[in-house]
Amino acid sequence: MFDGKSILITGGTGSFGKQYTRTLLTRYKPRRLIIYSRDELKQFEMREEFQDPCMRFFLGDVRDRDRTRQAMDGVDYVIHAAALKQVPAAEYNPTEFIRTNINGGENVIRASIEAGVQKVIALSTDKAANPINLYGATKLASDKLFVAANNMVGARPTRFAVVRYGNVVGSRGSVVPFFRRLIDEGADSLPITDDRMTRFWITLQQGVDFVLTNFHRMVGGEIFVPRIPSVRMSDLATAMAPDLPQRIIGIRPGEKLHEIMCPGDYAHITLEFDDHYVILPTIKLFDHDVSYSLNARGEAGRPVDAGFEYNSGNNPHFLTVEEIRALNGSLGL
Repeated sequence: MFDGKSILITGGTGSFGKQYTRTLLTRYKPRRLIIYSRDELKQFEMREEFQDPCMRFFLGDVRDRDRTRQAMDGVDYVIHAAALKQVPAAEYNPTEFIRTNINGGENVIRASIEAGVQKVIALSTDKAANPINLYGATKLASDKLFVAANNMVGARPTRFAVVRYGNVVGSRGSVVPFFRRLIDEGADSLPITDDRMTRFWITLQQGVDFVLTNFHRMVGGEIFVPRIPSVRMSDLATAMAPDLPQRIIGIRPGEKLHEIMCPGDYAHITLEFDDHYVILPTIKLFDHDVSYSLNARGEAGRPVDAGFEYNSGNNPHFLTVEEIRALNGSLGL
């Protein structure tokens, strides 16, 4: 699907963008792979690391509609990964998050349509489902924009979908490297916000593979959600430092005890597949009439039960302490 194609990744110098680039170059032969981001140092470092003749580097910001449109000339597929993501930072800087996550998303949509891009997948987060913080609210608004964009295309070929998943194990700013730093510095305890707290758990490569696969599945308007395990934060601390006590510090502003990826209020429009869920559009898309229960890969979905909610606290699949330790070891964490 990606051989001979032009692909653009917004926020392409981040953890996801680098791993997506690595995977694409290993498995496919794209004609162009465009990294679109605003950090010149990270682009230089990425250029030095990959040194592939198909790669192009565009300095720019999704807040800039003209530059974003220019970067998309001749592009077939877009992965929209650019976002501001830190929950506490969003509470203190709400306007900046709105400008990047909402207004920037709108710019990506308009540029994609004008450039005749074939397919666009926007990355979302579990915090966009029933959000209680500003970051989650901006990503919910972004999700709504990308789903509704399928009604803006007219006769153009562009289609939009969303991929939503949970915490990426070991990603920059996440809890695993935070715990590792404390352990390496000789901390006498590990801070736990609440011993009941749970999170969905996915590796970076699993996230990349899920996005790649959904380019094959999508017809437009879907929110794709992987079926992944949960982790108790207390079990994570035990797995990483079994001899250290755990210190309860309380939930920070904007945090939840458990994360949600498929809200119960959306059970009537949620389909269950063997390894993922699909949340259907809440609005009618006028450009096409499709049955989402059978996707382009021939995979069949079925409606979930009434009141179903995909919640990290009621997830039937939790990683054990031993499984967490083994996973961290396999990732070098």
